[in-house]
Order: sequence, then structure tokens, then C-alpha cells
Amino acid sequence: MVYLTRREHFNGAHRLYNSKWTDEQNAATFGKCANKNWHGHNFELFVTVKGEPDANTGFVINAHDLSRILKTEVLEKLDHKNFNLDVPELEGVLPSIENIIMLIWKWIAPHLKTCQLHCIKLVETENIYVEYYGT
Repeated sequence: MVYLTRREHFNGAHRLYNSKWTDEQNAATFGKCANKNWHGHNFELFVTVKGEPDANTGFVINAHDLSRILKTEVLEKLDHKNFNLDVPELEGVLPSIENIIMLIWKWIAPHLKTCQLHCIKLVETENIYVEYYGT
């Protein structure tokens, strides 16, 4: 089994806020991330796929194909967007990094034909990142 990882970058803004709670509860739970004027991050995305190299190409997946999938299915949907307002799939969902990474998996997985999605790592800050291995 061979693992190939592609790294991408995107920028996005969001607000962590539960509308069922008071402002005080939100501030206590989410701190500055509950700011009514949003806040943003420079995200780093690592997508790892796995599979056996093709006998004719030596590739698990053509890196250009993976790049195109990520551009179409992730970057065009999230880059320079307000996750609370601009991403229909996050409507009514708290746009935490955990929920965002699960959505990214859902977007990417159906487009991989020659390999399988192994892991996604999403870095929000230099101190916070999540990893997701699917369901």
C-alpha cells in the first residue's frame, strides 16, 4: 500500500456561535471565536490517499487529477468564503474545524476512482489541527 499526500491552502472566515444559547454562554464556550463580526484563518489542508501504484503509470493517482479534484470540490467552495453564510452545506451547522473536515471528506471521496481516501488533516492555526479518517 502506498500513501500519497497533497497539500493545499485556503482562507476562510466563520463565527462559532450556537443560536440556542445566550451571548454569555457562547462567549464562555467559544471565546473570541464567537465574535459577531467573524474571524478568519489561513487553513492548510493535507489530503492523503492510498492504493497500489498502477502498472502503467506508477501512480496511485495522477497528482494533477488529485489537484483538480481538490480545486473543484474544496477550494472553489471554501476559499475566501464566510463558512456561516457562503457554504450551503454548512447552513444550520456550527462551522467548527471538526464539521468542516467531515464535509471536505464527503466532497472528495466520491471522486477518487483509482485510490481511497485515507486521511485528511486540516490545520487552523499553528497550534490547532484536526485529522479525519472517515466513517
